[in-house]
Amino acid sequence: MDEDHVDDDTRAELSLLDFAGEDTDEAELTWQERALCAQTDPEAFFPEKGGSTREAKKVCVSCEVRAECLEYALENDERFGIWGGLSERERRKLKRRVV
Repeated sequence: MDEDHVDDDTRAELSLLDFAGEDTDEAELTWQERALCAQTDPEAFFPEKGGSTREAKKVCVSCEVRAECLEYALENDERFGIWGGLSERERRKLKRRVV
């Protein structure tokens, strides 16, 4: 998958950014417990530079908390790993479009 490509589903998830600033401490813990990545090899989500992100993104596609994960990564400026199905580069690009 091309890292610069952001699909329509991801664009739709941008509406979640409207909730930024709300107190989500308790909700953050809840979605993390339901995340599919919690049941997967964490190294897949933090590949070495130039390593494949395919396996992690495949897990994210079917994860019920993908939107919450992406929102968390954007709000907390996560700079490493796959969050919500996007790489750090894809998240930066997404943030630039929102601002």
